[in-house]
Amino acid sequence: MIVAREGWGEVSAKKLIAAIDERRQIALDRFINALGIPQVGQATARLLARHYRSLGAWRREMEAAQDAQSPARADLIDVHGIGDDMAADIIGFFAEPHNRAILDDLAGEVRVLDYQAPAQRTASPLAGKTIVFTGSLTAMTRSEAKARAEALGANVASSVSSKTDYVVIGADAGSKATRAASLGVTTLDEAAWLDLAGAAG
Repeated sequence: MIVAREGWGEVSAKKLIAAIDERRQIALDRFINALGIPQVGQATARLLARHYRSLGAWRREMEAAQDAQSPARADLIDVHGIGDDMAADIIGFFAEPHNRAILDDLAGEVRVLDYQAPAQRTASPLAGKTIVFTGSLTAMTRSEAKARAEALGANVASSVSSKTDYVVIGADAGSKATRAASLGVTTLDEAAWLDLAGAAG
């Protein structure tokens, strides 16, 4: 018993145990980053955590993505910032039985917390929404617009699907605008996007 050791009292022992237990809880993005998947650093880990929200959901989708034709694989590649090569590394990690066994073992030792957007983002109309940008913008670059959307809690995707909430259409928009119309996805011109993002003027 810790309390039996010299210099340790009941209060200090309880504090130590509480500190250890607290360390058994880890944020989803930190957990993903710590797995050491090739090409997956802190930024990508945050993207994955924000997109899949929980370790269970992420693992199920990555295992389903073993099928090259699956919606799960297409959904992974659709996450902004993740291309075919990175997706292959992520899917490959889950394809290894040894890695899945490690995840099972870790489940008994730590609790991975579901992703939660920072409190200031919850009031944003974009929080939790999936947004796609197409065409060129005048008030900001596409990269700046994507960063702004992500800062407001949105998930930025690279292609339009039935899960897309908004498609922002700039000048010289291409097939994404047409696909948005065919799927009935809400489209925004640049002025509407700026108003929604709170950046107008």
